[in-house]
Amino acid sequence: MISLNINNKNYQVEVEEDVPLLWVIREYVRLTGTKFGCGIGECGSCTVHLDGEATPSCQITAKEAEGRKITTIEGLGDDHPVQLAWIEAEVPQCGYCQSGQIMQAAALLAANPHPGDDDIDHAMRGNSCRCGTYQRIRRAIHQAAEKSGQGGKS
Repeated sequence: MISLNINNKNYQVEVEEDVPLLWVIREYVRLTGTKFGCGIGECGSCTVHLDGEATPSCQITAKEAEGRKITTIEGLGDDHPVQLAWIEAEVPQCGYCQSGQIMQAAALLAANPHPGDDDIDHAMRGNSCRCGTYQRIRRAIHQAAEKSGQGGKS
């Protein structure tokens, strides 16, 4: 039995210790906002926060996540500055990568409340968007930084 704190709620899951956190979140806890993309930690679709740090959930086991604070897109909150800016900037096209993009952007703003373009490009480099909405993503991150003055919470 593995104990996980996901979005400030405690879960007891009976899984093998080497099961990726992504599958525990999606299949056992039934929070499906975290997406499977590549399975090798390259695309960013499965990004969650572990103790406030953006992490690809396909690359960490449930056992490794035990005792840490896990935040998924569902736990970020609909009123988070990044989510609001995403809507205002009309970032999503197909939308598949967006939860990972938003989680990465929220972690960036928590660490750097006023990032420049180079900071954004560097932080977001591990998140792929097949639709190519990178300019809108950058614009939304700047908007979230301006509106929040602090980049929100994680």
